[in-house]
Amino acid sequence: MKILITGAAGFIGFHLAKRFLDAGVSVFGLDNLNDYYSVQLKKDRLKQLEQDSNFHFKPIDLADGAALEAYFMAHKFTHVVNLAAQAGVRYSLINPKSYVDSNIVGFANLLECCRHSQTAHLVYASSSSVYGLNTSMPFSVHDNVDHPVSLYAASKKSNELMAHTYSYLYKLPTTGLRFFTVYGPWGRPDMALYLFTKAICEGKPINVFNHGKMRRDFTYIDDIVEGVFRIVSHVPQGNQAWDGKNPDPSTSPAPYKLYNIGNNNTVELERFITVLEEALGEKAIRNYMDIQPGDVPATYANIDDLIQEVGFKPSTSIEEGIGKFIAWYKDYYRS
Repeated sequence: MKILITGAAGFIGFHLAKRFLDAGVSVFGLDNLNDYYSVQLKKDRLKQLEQDSNFHFKPIDLADGAALEAYFMAHKFTHVVNLAAQAGVRYSLINPKSYVDSNIVGFANLLECCRHSQTAHLVYASSSSVYGLNTSMPFSVHDNVDHPVSLYAASKKSNELMAHTYSYLYKLPTTGLRFFTVYGPWGRPDMALYLFTKAICEGKPINVFNHGKMRRDFTYIDDIVEGVFRIVSHVPQGNQAWDGKNPDPSTSPAPYKLYNIGNNNTVELERFITVLEEALGEKAIRNYMDIQPGDVPATYANIDDLIQEVGFKPSTSIEEGIGKFIAWYKDYYRS
């Protein structure tokens, strides 16, 4: 195995690269190190990875097709995991162009490189946000997801459609992973847990959207990474029983598959904050607000396919996961 992980300086990319390095696999990482959030945090993650001589990093933006093609030609990767993307639902309302450049143009460039280098398996990050206006709970990969409510969600849905096209036309095996609200050590500063922790530690109020009634399937980073790690070797073969008269969105006669990776447990935001308060030993000052444009009130993952086909079920409770995040946060900031 010769694996490329894009977005290697990102939250999930960093942890996944470490998981493969710990397994003795040589890891090649790409990242454009953009300033959407702290570049120093990204560099500090890379410093951790670069302690292993089997890690090789190159600063490349997926939107730079020529640079990406040259890198593929030089290395001939057997497996690729695409975690590079412009993240964030709310930011997509402010800077939509960055989502087109990174998530659509960049992904198209990656598909072309995988196609021409005959990559054995492309695994890519999708998102629970693709479920959009769907209110059938828990969210299933067998549900239709044609009504996104943010450009971020639409860009992730487009990745699934683009991947299927390449799986069908060129027999490129692709697996899309719909992640559900990932949190944990080394997490993104724009995510709720990080924002809440920082504000509480500084005695500042936290913005609690939808008046605390938001529900999320919070999924601890180690569970996400273990699922991805196993799926990389679980190459889709195509569903020979697929029926075009009653099409299953999650499979295809082509080597294409979609999975949810979530904790299979929905937690109300108010409860999440209470657990955080208990872990910190401090009370939060709550600023209750209406739900924001582009947000959905609830997410909840059906992970039956992940359990049955991959043999893995996330299991980390929010109490354990938040506790580990707080321990990392206090160590990282020496507070």
